[in-house]
Amino acid sequence: MMNEKTNNTLTFHTPDLSTRQELPVAGGEVKAGFPSPADDFLDSPLDLNRELVHNPASTFFVRVAGDSMAGDGIGDGDLLVVDRSVGAYDGCIAVCYVDGEFTVKRVRLEKGCAWLMPSNPRYRPIRVDAGNEFLIWGVVRHVIKSFK
Repeated sequence: MMNEKTNNTLTFHTPDLSTRQELPVAGGEVKAGFPSPADDFLDSPLDLNRELVHNPASTFFVRVAGDSMAGDGIGDGDLLVVDRSVGAYDGCIAVCYVDGEFTVKRVRLEKGCAWLMPSNPRYRPIRVDAGNEFLIWGVVRHVIKSFK
């Protein structure tokens, strides 16, 4: 179960860490090139909470709406694992609050301003400076893909 809080177009979910959900993991690697024989064993179980959530008190899940970050492999319907305790840095992908709206973009920091860079060429960069209401809400740590 996840707690949720909706703000504008994003829904923020806090991770429920009260239960463990260990899943079996096939040993070895899965080749993305030529097929290889499957391993005949399973490695130790994997708990996705422990794998994806390193700072439970500051981690949230956010579902993506739109395709402005498609060039970075982030698509409509994907789930972002966002950690608010990670400091923003130049080049990070972050959930940002700009003038009353949330957006996910790559952050480019410059003296006196920041640029929020989409990775889809159909979208324009967003320049933010002291004249904007701006907050880097959290840094994206993982993307959970949604294939439709």
